[in-house]
Amino acid sequence: MSGAHVLAFEPDRLRRFAAVITRDLGIMMPDAKLRMLHGWLQRRLNQLGLASLDDYEARLQDPAERVALIDLATTNKTDFFREPQHFAYLVEHALPALSERDRWTCRVWCAGCSTGEEVYTLAMVLDDYAQRHPGFAFELVATDISTRVLRQAVRATYPEAAAEPIPEALRTRYLRRGTGPRAGFVRVVPALRAKVRFGRLNFMAPRYAVPGPFDVIFFRNVMIYFDRATQAQVIARQCEVLRPGGYLFVGHSESVLGMDVPLAHEATSVLRRVP
Repeated sequence: MSGAHVLAFEPDRLRRFAAVITRDLGIMMPDAKLRMLHGWLQRRLNQLGLASLDDYEARLQDPAERVALIDLATTNKTDFFREPQHFAYLVEHALPALSERDRWTCRVWCAGCSTGEEVYTLAMVLDDYAQRHPGFAFELVATDISTRVLRQAVRATYPEAAAEPIPEALRTRYLRRGTGPRAGFVRVVPALRAKVRFGRLNFMAPRYAVPGPFDVIFFRNVMIYFDRATQAQVIARQCEVLRPGGYLFVGHSESVLGMDVPLAHEATSVLRRVP
Protein backbone atom coordinates (compact mmCIF):
# COMPACT_ATOMS: atom_id res chain seq x y z
CA MET A 1 0.00 0.00 0.00
CA SER A 2 1.66 3.20 -1.16
CA GLY A 3 2.67 5.55 1.62
CA ALA A 4 1.65 3.14 4.38
CA HIS A 5 3.92 2.69 7.35
CA VAL A 6 5.29 -0.85 7.65
CA LEU A 7 4.83 -2.00 11.22
CA ALA A 8 7.83 -3.77 12.73
CA PHE A 9 7.18 -7.19 14.23
CA GLU A 10 8.01 -6.64 17.91
CA PRO A 11 6.81 -9.62 19.99
CA ASP A 12 7.02 -7.89 23.36
CA ARG A 13 4.99 -4.90 22.15
CA LEU A 14 2.45 -7.17 20.50
CA ARG A 15 2.05 -9.19 23.71
CA ARG A 16 0.89 -6.00 25.42
CA PHE A 17 -1.93 -5.64 22.90
CA ALA A 18 -2.68 -9.35 23.20
CA ALA A 19 -2.99 -8.91 26.97
CA VAL A 20 -5.53 -6.11 26.46
CA ILE A 21 -7.64 -8.36 24.20
CA THR A 22 -7.50 -11.25 26.68
CA ARG A 23 -8.34 -9.01 29.63
CA ASP A 24 -11.22 -7.21 27.91
CA LEU A 25 -12.69 -10.08 25.89
CA GLY A 26 -11.42 -13.29 27.48
CA ILE A 27 -10.06 -14.40 24.08
CA MET A 28 -6.86 -16.41 24.34
CA MET A 29 -3.98 -14.74 22.48
CA PRO A 30 -0.94 -17.05 22.70
CA ASP A 31 2.30 -16.28 20.89
CA ALA A 32 1.11 -18.38 17.96
CA LYS A 33 -1.43 -15.63 17.24
CA LEU A 34 1.03 -12.74 17.34
CA ARG A 35 1.52 -12.76 13.56
CA MET A 36 -2.24 -12.52 13.12
CA LEU A 37 -2.42 -9.67 15.65
CA HIS A 38 0.42 -7.93 13.83
CA GLY A 39 -1.64 -8.07 10.62
CA TRP A 40 -4.72 -6.67 12.38
CA LEU A 41 -2.75 -3.77 13.80
CA GLN A 42 -1.01 -3.07 10.49
CA ARG A 43 -4.39 -2.71 8.76
CA ARG A 44 -5.79 -0.54 11.52
CA LEU A 45 -2.79 1.81 11.58
CA ASN A 46 -3.09 2.19 7.82
CA GLN A 47 -6.80 2.98 8.13
CA LEU A 48 -6.09 5.65 10.75
CA GLY A 49 -2.98 7.05 9.06
CA LEU A 50 -0.85 6.38 12.14
CA ALA A 51 2.89 5.70 12.00
CA SER A 52 3.63 3.70 15.14
CA LEU A 53 2.24 1.53 17.91
CA ASP A 54 2.98 4.40 20.30
CA ASP A 55 0.52 6.53 18.35
CA TYR A 56 -2.02 3.72 18.39
CA GLU A 57 -1.65 3.12 22.15
CA ALA A 58 -2.50 6.78 22.67
CA ARG A 59 -5.48 6.39 20.33
CA LEU A 60 -6.74 3.47 22.43
CA GLN A 61 -7.58 5.89 25.24
CA ASP A 62 -10.63 6.71 23.12
CA PRO A 63 -13.43 4.25 24.00
CA ALA A 64 -14.53 4.24 20.36
CA GLU A 65 -11.15 2.88 19.34
CA ARG A 66 -11.43 0.14 21.96
CA VAL A 67 -14.61 -0.90 20.18
CA ALA A 68 -12.76 -0.88 16.84
CA LEU A 69 -10.02 -3.10 18.30
CA ILE A 70 -12.68 -5.52 19.53
CA ASP A 71 -14.11 -5.67 16.00
CA LEU A 72 -10.64 -6.55 14.69
CA ALA A 73 -10.03 -9.23 17.31
CA THR A 74 -13.29 -11.16 17.17
CA THR A 75 -13.83 -14.17 14.90
CA ASN A 76 -17.23 -14.31 13.24
CA LYS A 77 -17.77 -17.69 11.61
CA THR A 78 -21.40 -18.74 11.35
CA ASP A 79 -23.88 -20.32 8.93
CA PHE A 80 -27.59 -20.94 8.56
CA PHE A 81 -28.56 -24.28 10.14
CA ARG A 82 -25.03 -24.89 11.41
CA GLU A 83 -24.99 -28.12 13.48
CA PRO A 84 -28.59 -28.82 12.38
CA GLN A 85 -29.16 -31.56 14.98
CA HIS A 86 -29.61 -28.84 17.58
CA PHE A 87 -32.57 -27.29 15.79
CA ALA A 88 -34.18 -30.69 15.38
CA TYR A 89 -33.65 -31.39 19.10
CA LEU A 90 -35.12 -28.00 20.00
CA VAL A 91 -38.33 -28.70 18.09
CA GLU A 92 -38.71 -32.41 18.79
CA HIS A 93 -37.64 -32.56 22.44
CA ALA A 94 -36.89 -29.25 24.18
CA LEU A 95 -40.00 -27.28 23.24
CA PRO A 96 -42.42 -30.12 24.03
CA ALA A 97 -40.66 -30.64 27.39
CA LEU A 98 -40.94 -26.93 28.18
CA SER A 99 -44.64 -26.73 27.20
CA GLU A 100 -46.24 -26.97 30.62
CA ARG A 101 -49.36 -25.04 29.61
CA ASP A 102 -51.48 -24.49 26.53
CA ARG A 103 -50.43 -20.88 26.01
CA TRP A 104 -46.86 -19.85 26.70
CA THR A 105 -44.02 -17.71 25.39
CA CYS A 106 -40.59 -19.26 24.92
CA ARG A 107 -37.78 -16.82 25.67
CA VAL A 108 -34.56 -17.54 23.77
CA TRP A 109 -31.11 -15.93 23.92
CA CYS A 110 -28.68 -16.34 21.03
CA ALA A 111 -25.41 -15.51 22.81
CA GLY A 112 -22.65 -14.61 20.36
CA CYS A 113 -24.93 -14.13 17.38
CA SER A 114 -22.25 -12.88 14.96
CA THR A 115 -23.71 -11.75 11.61
CA GLY A 116 -27.14 -13.18 12.38
CA GLU A 117 -27.41 -16.49 10.53
CA GLU A 118 -27.87 -18.48 13.74
CA VAL A 119 -30.50 -16.24 15.30
CA TYR A 120 -32.50 -16.04 12.08
CA THR A 121 -32.33 -19.83 11.84
CA LEU A 122 -33.81 -19.92 15.33
CA ALA A 123 -36.45 -17.39 14.31
CA MET A 124 -37.47 -19.49 11.30
CA VAL A 125 -37.62 -22.71 13.31
CA LEU A 126 -39.57 -21.12 16.17
CA ASP A 127 -42.00 -19.30 13.89
CA ASP A 128 -42.63 -22.50 11.95
CA TYR A 129 -43.27 -24.31 15.24
CA ALA A 130 -45.64 -21.54 16.34
CA GLN A 131 -47.69 -21.91 13.17
CA ARG A 132 -48.15 -25.60 13.93
CA HIS A 133 -48.82 -25.16 17.68
CA PRO A 134 -51.56 -22.64 18.52
CA GLY A 135 -50.88 -20.89 21.81
CA PHE A 136 -47.09 -20.97 21.40
CA ALA A 137 -45.20 -17.69 21.04
CA PHE A 138 -41.53 -16.74 21.33
CA GLU A 139 -39.19 -13.87 22.08
CA LEU A 140 -35.63 -13.76 20.72
CA VAL A 141 -32.68 -11.80 22.10
CA ALA A 142 -29.38 -11.82 20.19
CA THR A 143 -26.10 -10.34 21.44
CA ASP A 144 -22.52 -9.98 20.32
CA ILE A 145 -19.52 -7.94 21.41
CA SER A 146 -18.74 -6.75 17.87
CA THR A 147 -20.65 -3.70 16.68
CA ARG A 148 -19.58 -4.49 13.12
CA VAL A 149 -21.30 -7.88 12.99
CA LEU A 150 -24.35 -6.58 14.85
CA ARG A 151 -24.87 -4.03 12.09
CA GLN A 152 -24.70 -6.84 9.54
CA ALA A 153 -27.15 -8.93 11.56
CA VAL A 154 -29.67 -6.10 11.75
CA ARG A 155 -29.48 -5.66 7.96
CA ALA A 156 -30.28 -9.38 7.57
CA THR A 157 -28.99 -9.48 3.99
CA TYR A 158 -26.93 -12.44 2.77
CA PRO A 159 -25.55 -13.87 -0.47
CA GLU A 160 -27.95 -16.39 -2.02
CA ALA A 161 -25.33 -19.13 -1.65
CA ALA A 162 -25.30 -18.62 2.13
CA ALA A 163 -29.01 -19.53 2.26
CA GLU A 164 -28.56 -22.94 0.61
CA PRO A 165 -28.60 -24.90 3.94
CA ILE A 166 -32.09 -23.52 4.71
CA PRO A 167 -34.87 -26.01 3.79
CA GLU A 168 -36.69 -24.87 0.66
CA ALA A 169 -40.06 -24.36 2.39
CA LEU A 170 -38.46 -22.05 4.96
CA ARG A 171 -36.46 -20.17 2.31
CA THR A 172 -39.66 -19.50 0.38
CA ARG A 173 -41.52 -18.32 3.47
CA TYR A 174 -38.87 -16.27 5.23
CA LEU A 175 -36.47 -14.88 2.59
CA ARG A 176 -36.94 -12.43 -0.27
CA ARG A 177 -34.60 -12.38 -3.26
CA GLY A 178 -33.00 -9.10 -4.18
CA THR A 179 -33.40 -7.41 -7.56
CA GLY A 180 -31.41 -4.81 -9.43
CA PRO A 181 -28.31 -3.85 -7.43
CA ARG A 182 -29.34 -6.41 -4.78
CA ALA A 183 -29.52 -9.30 -7.23
CA GLY A 184 -27.68 -12.33 -5.89
CA PHE A 185 -28.67 -11.53 -2.30
CA VAL A 186 -31.56 -12.52 -0.06
CA ARG A 187 -33.04 -10.70 2.91
CA VAL A 188 -34.99 -11.99 5.88
CA VAL A 189 -38.64 -10.85 5.68
CA PRO A 190 -39.59 -7.87 7.90
CA ALA A 191 -42.01 -9.84 10.07
CA LEU A 192 -39.25 -12.24 11.10
CA ARG A 193 -36.64 -9.50 11.57
CA ALA A 194 -39.06 -7.81 13.95
CA LYS A 195 -39.00 -10.90 16.18
CA VAL A 196 -35.34 -10.35 17.13
CA ARG A 197 -33.96 -7.82 19.63
CA PHE A 198 -30.24 -7.18 19.12
CA GLY A 199 -27.83 -5.82 21.70
CA ARG A 200 -24.14 -5.56 22.49
CA LEU A 201 -22.82 -7.71 25.34
CA ASN A 202 -19.34 -8.60 26.59
CA PHE A 203 -19.09 -12.04 28.20
CA MET A 204 -16.47 -10.60 30.57
CA ALA A 205 -19.10 -8.39 32.22
CA PRO A 206 -19.69 -9.31 35.90
CA ARG A 207 -23.42 -9.66 35.22
CA TYR A 208 -25.25 -10.04 31.93
CA ALA A 209 -27.65 -7.21 31.11
CA VAL A 210 -30.13 -9.37 29.23
CA PRO A 211 -33.85 -9.70 29.93
CA GLY A 212 -33.84 -13.19 31.46
CA PRO A 213 -34.79 -15.66 32.62
CA PHE A 214 -34.57 -17.61 29.39
CA ASP A 215 -36.03 -20.98 28.49
CA VAL A 216 -33.32 -21.63 25.90
CA ILE A 217 -29.80 -20.29 25.37
CA PHE A 218 -27.76 -20.98 22.25
CA PHE A 219 -24.08 -20.41 23.11
CA ARG A 220 -22.30 -22.30 20.38
CA ASN A 221 -18.70 -22.24 19.16
CA VAL A 222 -17.71 -19.32 21.37
CA MET A 223 -16.14 -21.13 24.34
CA ILE A 224 -13.36 -22.44 22.11
CA TYR A 225 -11.77 -18.96 22.21
CA PHE A 226 -11.60 -18.89 26.05
CA ASP A 227 -9.36 -20.68 28.50
CA ARG A 228 -11.01 -23.19 30.83
CA ALA A 229 -11.35 -20.84 33.79
CA THR A 230 -13.03 -18.20 31.62
CA GLN A 231 -15.32 -20.82 30.09
CA ALA A 232 -16.50 -21.87 33.56
CA GLN A 233 -17.03 -18.25 34.59
CA VAL A 234 -19.11 -17.47 31.49
CA ILE A 235 -21.21 -20.62 31.77
CA ALA A 236 -21.92 -19.90 35.44
CA ARG A 237 -23.17 -16.40 34.54
CA GLN A 238 -25.37 -17.80 31.81
CA CYS A 239 -26.89 -20.22 34.29
CA GLU A 240 -27.95 -17.19 36.33
CA VAL A 241 -30.28 -16.14 33.49
CA LEU A 242 -31.37 -19.65 32.43
CA ARG A 243 -34.47 -20.76 34.28
CA PRO A 244 -34.53 -24.18 36.01
CA GLY A 245 -35.50 -26.73 33.40
CA GLY A 246 -34.22 -24.50 30.60
CA TYR A 247 -31.86 -25.70 27.88
CA LEU A 248 -28.32 -24.62 27.02
CA PHE A 249 -26.95 -25.56 23.59
CA VAL A 250 -23.16 -25.44 23.11
CA GLY A 251 -20.97 -26.30 20.12
CA HIS A 252 -20.26 -29.94 19.31
CA SER A 253 -16.57 -29.46 20.14
CA GLU A 254 -17.34 -27.77 23.49
CA SER A 255 -17.97 -29.24 26.93
CA VAL A 256 -18.85 -28.19 30.47
CA LEU A 257 -17.41 -31.41 31.91
CA GLY A 258 -15.81 -30.75 35.30
CA MET A 259 -17.37 -27.30 35.73
CA ASP A 260 -19.19 -26.54 38.96
CA VAL A 261 -22.41 -25.45 37.24
CA PRO A 262 -26.07 -26.55 37.68
CA LEU A 263 -26.34 -28.33 34.32
CA ALA A 264 -27.12 -31.91 33.36
CA HIS A 265 -26.39 -33.48 29.98
CA GLU A 266 -29.49 -34.22 27.91
CA ALA A 267 -27.96 -35.01 24.51
CA THR A 268 -24.80 -34.28 22.53
CA SER A 269 -23.83 -30.69 23.47
CA VAL A 270 -27.31 -30.10 24.94
CA LEU A 271 -27.60 -29.37 28.65
CA ARG A 272 -30.49 -28.66 30.99
CA ARG A 273 -30.52 -26.38 34.02
CA VAL A 274 -31.23 -28.23 37.23
CA PRO A 275 -32.73 -26.56 40.33
